[in-house]
Amino acid sequence: MNRRQFPRLGETCFEAELDNGLHICVVPRSGYLKSYAFFATSYGGMNLRFRTEEGWQDSPAGVAHFLEHKLFETKEGNALQMFSVNGASPNAFTGADLTGYYFECTDKFEENLRLLLSFVSEPYFTPESVEKEQGIIEQEIQMIEDNPDWCLYQNLLRALYQQHPIRIPLAGSKASIAEITVDALYQCHQAFYHPGNMILCVVGDVDPEQVAAIAQEVLPTGHRGRTEKDLGKPESTIPAKKRIVQQMEVSSPNFLLGMKATPHPEGEENLRLQLLGDLAGEVLAGDSSPLYAKLYSTGLIDKSFFVSYESYPNAAFLVMGGESKQVDAVVAAILEEGERIQKDGIDPGLFCRCKKAAYGSRVRALNSMEHVCVRLVEGKMKGYHYYRFADLYDQITVEEVQYFLEHLISPAHAALSVVEPKEVGSA
Repeated sequence: MNRRQFPRLGETCFEAELDNGLHICVVPRSGYLKSYAFFATSYGGMNLRFRTEEGWQDSPAGVAHFLEHKLFETKEGNALQMFSVNGASPNAFTGADLTGYYFECTDKFEENLRLLLSFVSEPYFTPESVEKEQGIIEQEIQMIEDNPDWCLYQNLLRALYQQHPIRIPLAGSKASIAEITVDALYQCHQAFYHPGNMILCVVGDVDPEQVAAIAQEVLPTGHRGRTEKDLGKPESTIPAKKRIVQQMEVSSPNFLLGMKATPHPEGEENLRLQLLGDLAGEVLAGDSSPLYAKLYSTGLIDKSFFVSYESYPNAAFLVMGGESKQVDAVVAAILEEGERIQKDGIDPGLFCRCKKAAYGSRVRALNSMEHVCVRLVEGKMKGYHYYRFADLYDQITVEEVQYFLEHLISPAHAALSVVEPKEVGSA
């Protein structure tokens, strides 16, 4: 395995690509009692159209999430119970462009790793089990559709994007779930759950060579490259809608303001732009910024207010929001701050504080094995090594952040999602 050292972070990575195309990354943590393994596919809720040997295929919304649920059921029984017998804690999640399965344990690591690789790569579906799962997921969809936070975010994506599949809910809809069949599940598993489309990342007191040997032993042979996906035509930075308002059972209005950015290219520039976007958000409206202090002191926002920068294939946006009884006044203040920064520039002292704080936050997050695995896997899928963030932060200048904000914070790029209390007497 290839060894890469990152002295500034005190980290070492062992990496290899097996003959079947699987990429492996192991981060040894000598003396740690707990080990963590993360097995992920470059396939998520927004990947609804993809190419197979038979040509382009379309799948119902929600298949990626449905697969995540069903793969734990094997011919031998439920994998969750098998992990429990081994003293391991397993779980999984489906994102927009990634689905991951993982476990953590203090004992029987190799046995648990074999189990993880086996149940994810060997599907077992029956019409009866699929029908049962359809009912379970329909109930899950109904629950999340009653969640104000979920509606707030989903409406923002619908406002920002006209066609990009990120606007489609990860779990799908009741109608799309009803279309999922055994054949559709096997087709999507075959397309995306082959070693060439997957990554295994392990953190703990483990032997990197042994991890690679187990993967070589358990997983299928034969090399296939990454599965080609279609996300539709690129969109402009103009949102699909300016505003979506929904009334729900909430005590006070909640809002999300999104600023639609230019999508990132693959490679290390992708990571650099993520760091730049995060830093720009903190300078504009983070809890150390003049804008945050002004809004908080006047009661326009409370401690629920946050700012975040999100990036996906063919999509990127800055989002900020929280609870406020004067949403339009907050939005106006944010846009005014963007104009002020364009005119007066960014205070160098604020920039330095935000940059140090952002860097420190990422370094502290490396204490989390889950965080390390997910970030390393996401990076590999997008063509960069996540541990390069330490060096890339050095390259970001105050002028870059100002340029970024000048071209992003504008009414032309803004979309607003609001969930407000139901009017008295309304159904």
